[in-house]
Amino acid sequence: MRTGTTILTCAITLLSIIANGKPTDSLTLWYKKPAKNWNEALPVGNGSLGAMIFGGTKTERIQLNEETYWSRDGDYFDKPGAGRYLKKIRQLIFEGKHAEAEKLAQQKFMAKRLETGTNCYQTLGDLFIEYADRKHVYGYTRSLDLQGAIAEVEYIADKVRFREELISSNPDQVIAFRITASKPGALSATFKLDRTQTNPEIAVEGQDITMKEMAGKTRGVTAHTRLRILPTGGKLTKDGNGLKVTGADACLVILASATDFNNENPESVVKERVDNASKKSFEDILSAHQADYSRYFDRLSINLGNSQHRFFPTDQRLEAVKKGGSDPGLLELMYQYGRYLLISSSRENTMPANLQGIWADGIRTPWNSDYHININLQMNYWVAENANLPELHLPLFEYIGNLRESGRKTAKNLYGCRGFTAHHASDIWAYTTAYGKPSYALWPMGVAWISRHLWEHYEFTQDEKFLRETAYPILREASLFCYDYLTKHPKTGKWVSGPSTSPENTFFDSEGKRASINMGSSMDQQIINDLFSNCIKASEILGIDKGYRKKLIAKKKNLASPEIGSDGRIKEWSEEFKEVNKGHRHMSHLYGLYPAEQFSWQKTPEFMKAAEKVIQTRLQNGGGHTGWSRAWMINFYARLRSGDDAGFNVYALLRKSTLPNLFDNHPPFQIDGNFGFTAGVTEMLVQSHAGQIVLLPALPKDWETGEISGVKARGAFEINMKWDEGKVKEASVKSLKGNDCSISINGKVYDFKTEAGKTYNLETIAGQI
Repeated sequence: MRTGTTILTCAITLLSIIANGKPTDSLTLWYKKPAKNWNEALPVGNGSLGAMIFGGTKTERIQLNEETYWSRDGDYFDKPGAGRYLKKIRQLIFEGKHAEAEKLAQQKFMAKRLETGTNCYQTLGDLFIEYADRKHVYGYTRSLDLQGAIAEVEYIADKVRFREELISSNPDQVIAFRITASKPGALSATFKLDRTQTNPEIAVEGQDITMKEMAGKTRGVTAHTRLRILPTGGKLTKDGNGLKVTGADACLVILASATDFNNENPESVVKERVDNASKKSFEDILSAHQADYSRYFDRLSINLGNSQHRFFPTDQRLEAVKKGGSDPGLLELMYQYGRYLLISSSRENTMPANLQGIWADGIRTPWNSDYHININLQMNYWVAENANLPELHLPLFEYIGNLRESGRKTAKNLYGCRGFTAHHASDIWAYTTAYGKPSYALWPMGVAWISRHLWEHYEFTQDEKFLRETAYPILREASLFCYDYLTKHPKTGKWVSGPSTSPENTFFDSEGKRASINMGSSMDQQIINDLFSNCIKASEILGIDKGYRKKLIAKKKNLASPEIGSDGRIKEWSEEFKEVNKGHRHMSHLYGLYPAEQFSWQKTPEFMKAAEKVIQTRLQNGGGHTGWSRAWMINFYARLRSGDDAGFNVYALLRKSTLPNLFDNHPPFQIDGNFGFTAGVTEMLVQSHAGQIVLLPALPKDWETGEISGVKARGAFEINMKWDEGKVKEASVKSLKGNDCSISINGKVYDFKTEAGKTYNLETIAGQI
């Protein structure tokens, strides 16, 4: 019977290859037609230089981005004299006059919002390639290989096979693009750089096209881009503002771009990069690129079961899932896509990934592609530690450090506090003030939340040097703001935050008026509790700052805690207000469930049940409707140990919030959902908070068989495992630092000592107990 099944499987596979024309491994996105729009184009990136490949056969469009290319048509400063009104705003809230307090805050506390919101991350422009007339095109494929980080387009036109290969190389800091033809002399094309929305300076210099343009209208960043055309055979001639290749066998295209944000002379930087890359073959550039990329990507592999669907184009697979089908292989692809996108948009010496990573089209990009720090930037990096990409976390840490200069002024000017703070959003210049409307902006917990990532990095790596030199100084300064910011509630005597919001959500106050600001919002209290706890632990580990540690411990003891309302849900605000929107996308008051670990079935089962009811109420009223919100649901249900609910939301994200190129859809595209998806699936398979590693804590029933290797766990451990029929069959734990290990496998807990560098398999672990 098994032999017959094997023959049938092989026959189906062969028929699929014949029908679809492209046998492919499980880590390739591929399509049988060019991209009709940006949401179908395929992304490449080296951390700073990104491109979206459309794959046109007559006109090829490659849309370009450089991570520091931002407009700067205005700046934000703390509103002069705003701090004088803090006491009055608090008093009004304590008196139950929330709407009146909000009106006062709007008039006297909030900085005016720029017309554009924040300054804006913008498209660098486009590379257009006009090919000679091609009448009969067939056998078309367009693909993105996640394993090799290369995009390809291949087709036959007039009996000649054409192939495009494109990479964005971190070692060479260029985009390298090779076009080949199966027939000598068959390649003819015109190359042009443009930024159609504006009027850039474009010039042709021999084999090069240069483009110079300032982002914005007044004093934005200026970018210098250089494109070099290196044909094999044929001839190269000037064609207006472009270059024309005629009768070539092949063509190598090298493109580099830099701005004056970090470089005093970006023009010379770009020329040097192009000159250096031009001395190499495409094979040499590709080899260095893939060796660099694979250092990160190859650390982790995952298999969730049958992947036969991979023989069908990715858009067809996605459509089948949207119609109710299941496709474990597509989940694997989506999982690794999240890792690919982080490697491609966040490297050790770059800016952190913004709302769109590094890929954004247009002059006014969605939400300006800024840094939203009330969930979105944090979610971008949930994947960094457990999916074994810790170095990619470093740009975020540097950015947090960049917030300190402005954040110290904001803390003092608005709140009379020491330390540093930031509100709901910022940009490449790291401003920190509260601007616009209180409902989204009067929330000074941005630094307090994002500082958690420093502690997480320590927990996963156990790097004490990092804790001492980088993490603790920031944790201390962030906690110092919160220490000063807290005020005693006149009725309860507890320390509460405020004025503040539950990010972007609103309620009806006791007078029936719509409001958003509160004293002691549940999320704030959870964040401050978490920050104080992490700062205290860091101080103890390092054996420093005992006096300050004692102060934090004392204040933490009298910190107001989250409460459960009469309807069984965790209260979002300090009082049991009625929400304006029960299906709101933010679920801020579940911070303690994820990403923090303040709630658990072992210690706080009542809060786990109350959190579950919060989620159910949100979903029943239309919640989870944005891609990132749905990704958060996956992580919540993983922590609740509800595998089937987590699995349902995994597929819900694909069905409702995924674009044809597998970008997450807010709508429009926002990259946080991609990262949150990968983090959530990892959390379903391996958890390591609360001092214990747990294997398969939230496995859906229909994920019966699978394997994953290279997952990181807190305590500096690396996990490999295989499971069958929902049970772990093989497992190994590599100890990177020699810490004691506690691990739960199939419901049984094993506690044992380890040696650094040694690997312990399931049999070895069981034998030690």
